Amino acid sequence: MKKNILITLVILTTITLIGRGSLLTGLCNNKNDYIEKETRSEASYLMLANKDNPLDTNYKPDNMVKPKIQFLKNSTNEEKQMTKEAAIAIGELFKSAKNDNIKLIGTSAYRSYRTQISIFNKNVKEKGVDYANNYVALPGKSEHQTGLAIDVTNESRCFDKTSIEAQWLANNAHKFGFILRYPEGKEDITGYNYEPWHVRYVGKVVAAEIYKNNWTLEEYLEINN
Repeated sequence: MKKNILITLVILTTITLIGRGSLLTGLCNNKNDYIEKETRSEASYLMLANKDNPLDTNYKPDNMVKPKIQFLKNSTNEEKQMTKEAAIAIGELFKSAKNDNIKLIGTSAYRSYRTQISIFNKNVKEKGVDYANNYVALPGKSEHQTGLAIDVTNESRCFDKTSIEAQWLANNAHKFGFILRYPEGKEDITGYNYEPWHVRYVGKVVAAEIYKNNWTLEEYLEINN
C-alpha cells in the first residue's frame, strides 16, 4: 500500500514538473515572439529614400500626426506632420533637450511630392543648380516624404557643428531612435553634403547600432541585408 502511494506521488510530481516546464517554455516562446515582432516593427522604419531609391509620386505614409514640439512660425501645416511613432519620439527628444537647457525648434518634417518640386525649383532659382543638387533632394528622392525625417534649428537660426544645439543633437539623437542622416565625411555615400540639422527616425535599436559604428543608413542596410 505504501509502495503504491509512493509511486503515485512520484508520478504526480513528474507530471507537475513537466507541466511547469511546458509553461516556462511557453513563456520563453512568447518573449521570443515579442522580440521578433519588435524587430519586424523596427524594419518598417528603414525605408530608404535617396538619389538611387526614389519614392512613388503618390506615396504618403499613414497615421500622420503633429508632434508636440515647437515649429517655426512659417512652417506649413504639412511640414508639421510625421508618422505617429516618429512624432512621439521627436517629442521625447525635444523634451530631453529642454531638460538639458537646449532649445530646439522644428522647421520641416513631412513634404509631399508636390512640395518637393516647389522647394527644388525655388533653390535652383535662388541659389543655383549645384547648391540644389548637393542640399536639396530631387522630387521623390527626399526622406521628408517618408514622414520619418525632420529638420531642426535653434533660436539663432545658425545650426552648424559649432552650435551647442547641433552638438547635443549629434550626441543624443540615437537615444530616441533618430540618426544624423547626412553626417560629415560620408557625402560620397549619402549623396548629400553634411546636414547637422536633419535627423531621421529608424527606431532605437538600429539608431544605437548606427551611432556606435559611425555608419550611415546606407551602410547599415548594406551590412544587414
